[in-house]
Amino acid sequence: MAAGHPTILATSGGYKPGGRTRIEFNHLMHYAVELSGVTGRAPRVTHLGTASGDQRWWAAEMDQAARIAGFDFSHLNLFTMPNIEDPEAHLLEQDVVWVHGGSVVNLLAVWRAHGLDEILRKAWESGVVLAGVSAGSICWYQGGVTDSFGPELKPVTNALGFLPYGNGVHYDSELRRAPAIHRLVANGTLGETHCTDDGVGLVYRGTELVEVVSEVKNKAAFRVTAGAGESVDAVAVEERLESRFLG
Repeated sequence: MAAGHPTILATSGGYKPGGRTRIEFNHLMHYAVELSGVTGRAPRVTHLGTASGDQRWWAAEMDQAARIAGFDFSHLNLFTMPNIEDPEAHLLEQDVVWVHGGSVVNLLAVWRAHGLDEILRKAWESGVVLAGVSAGSICWYQGGVTDSFGPELKPVTNALGFLPYGNGVHYDSELRRAPAIHRLVANGTLGETHCTDDGVGLVYRGTELVEVVSEVKNKAAFRVTAGAGESVDAVAVEERLESRFLG
């Protein structure tokens, strides 16, 4: 089973505290599966934890959440070597690829070293839903802002570029991110940039933004574009995009 069109769900969410486990999968993760169109069997979901160094303790937490959700769940680890002999074949047979957060800069470098940039494009074009949170959101775009280099937010402009926009995550909870994105859009470092509050996801069919969804009420996404002004007087314009509550 594959989505009818190349589909990406880029989020600032996907997890919630569990009842008897540390985490459970929240509505955004389940919506990624819904977007894949899978029926009649357990959805095949693989997790890429590259941005956090493939932490085995986190993978164990994800395994518990996947058991509760009823997913056919797996991990593609790249540290210290790929744990799967043929990553391309593995990714192409998934319904959903979910990318965890961490360092987007390190994620991109490691993926390119292993050829995953090209493999993930094939998966996307074949209908595997690509999804993720934080660094696992920014990676699908042209770039965004990141703390990968240190506490001061800096631009990253060499992401995979499947989506021809910038991306901002944790837009409401990390107060430095909105001013940084506005500045980078205004001065032309980033183009049109799509941002998500915590708990919000952006759905793209091909490269078109078709839906804003949320697992938290009254949260939104934002489109930031360049406005009037020259050089130091340049400004950015922010448009609020209301979300559909998945709960």
